[in-house]
Amino acid sequence: MSGQGAPAVDILTFGCRLNAYESEVMRGHAQAAGLTDAIIVNTCAVTAEAERQARQAIRRARRDRPDAEIIVTGCAAQIDPAGFAAMPEVSRILGNAEKLQAESWGGVHALNQGGRVSVNDIMSVTETASHLTAGFDGKARAFIQVQNGCDHRCTFCIIPYGRGPARSVPMGAIVAETRALVEAGFREIVMTGVDLTSYGPDLPGQPALGQMIRRLLAAVPELERLRLSSIDPVEIDADLWRLIAEEPRLMPHLHLSIQAGDDMVLKRMKRRHLRADIQATCERARSLRPDIVFGADLIAGFPTETEDMFSNTLNLLDECDLTWLHIFPYSARKGTPAARMPQVPMERRKARAAALRAAGEHRLDLFLAGQIGREIAALIEKPGEGRSEHYAPVHLADRIAPVGSVVRARVIGVQDGALVAQAL
Repeated sequence: MSGQGAPAVDILTFGCRLNAYESEVMRGHAQAAGLTDAIIVNTCAVTAEAERQARQAIRRARRDRPDAEIIVTGCAAQIDPAGFAAMPEVSRILGNAEKLQAESWGGVHALNQGGRVSVNDIMSVTETASHLTAGFDGKARAFIQVQNGCDHRCTFCIIPYGRGPARSVPMGAIVAETRALVEAGFREIVMTGVDLTSYGPDLPGQPALGQMIRRLLAAVPELERLRLSSIDPVEIDADLWRLIAEEPRLMPHLHLSIQAGDDMVLKRMKRRHLRADIQATCERARSLRPDIVFGADLIAGFPTETEDMFSNTLNLLDECDLTWLHIFPYSARKGTPAARMPQVPMERRKARAAALRAAGEHRLDLFLAGQIGREIAALIEKPGEGRSEHYAPVHLADRIAPVGSVVRARVIGVQDGALVAQAL
């Protein structure tokens, strides 16, 4: 927990970077409302394990702080408010739209107005810009939410029912927030959203993600580093391809929402790409920017997945030189089509996830070793530690640089999964 003594407002965040961003928005609303002695639990619904961890944290929070108000929100609360309302430890439940509204945080008044459970129909939500936050105290990089919701219906995914339809933040608001964050001292901004590459169709002129980024970088020339949280491999528009090739402020690190490397599995997932599309995307990006590195989300043990299908996913790691991996054993989510498909035994799912993680660790070791002797620019996140342009953790060997600074350094070794570098 993050509080300094009691009564305090602590926030427990589960899940994605978007949730981390929104936790900061809620922190600001809670402080402005004068809320005290409360624990906000920002839940995730992407897997059953994420929900289990949230429920466990709620019970532990009640034991640790018996008098605190426990406010539960996030995707799991949006999808199953009744389930969380049945927990005696929970004081209030806010939906994903309500949690970002300042009026939801006015203590007793808000409770009287909205009731113990205040969860709207997320599919009716059409805006996403009114809750932009000014930044993150004490951190080197800041997130900006530029998009929320998803109009796709992948067969394994419950998140559209927690986040609602795809909607985009107007460009003017993004520019204003970015400028405020840069003026506050942040050197790196991470753009985040549920389906980032779906940015723009709901806005006047229908600007694509690449056009928005290009205009943002032109409008805020003092922004040093921009990073994208996750993108769909077949939805990279022409402007974004041009930025990958020509814009040094766009970090050479793309995290791809891949999920699987077998065509039949991808079709049953109802993804918008096939194996060849993933390969082509990686090849094109590397031809435009040879030093680029790729991250990927991968699901192990999707329903009907055979050993041969799994091998295709495993082999893709080497074929596409994937480095930063998020591996999930498939988790059946009630109400999704995949939950009704023939299931792979859980032990096999876990074994396949372990195999993917082992292969991913080997690929990461190769990447880190290949950085020895290279010059990097490390964003310092805490004394003596930072991250390179490629998102590699960095330990500075010989001096302490201020948190938030960008230090030129040469890599002299690798230790404990991080680059060891000497400042230049």
